[in-house]
Amino acid sequence: MVEVWAAIAGATVGAGALAVKSANRESLQGRDSLVRLTSAVDNLSSQLDLLRREQTALHAELFGRLSDVERSVARLEGIQDRN
Repeated sequence: MVEVWAAIAGATVGAGALAVKSANRESLQGRDSLVRLTSAVDNLSSQLDLLRREQTALHAELFGRLSDVERSVARLEGIQDRN
């Protein structure tokens, strides 16, 4: 009878150890996933910031050129009106 109780106790301890290992492994996987997702979001944020800065520079150049064209057209229209 003692052997039966010892076997039950051993199986219980073994099952408990497996449960703790499994929970620990899941915790580590969750932590790794969180780190990967955080890194991905940080990278995406920096890429979006770079895109915004590039668009701002492009818009400044484009509107500067448009302004020059508008001034040139106005000057040409003024010259044509005088003739």
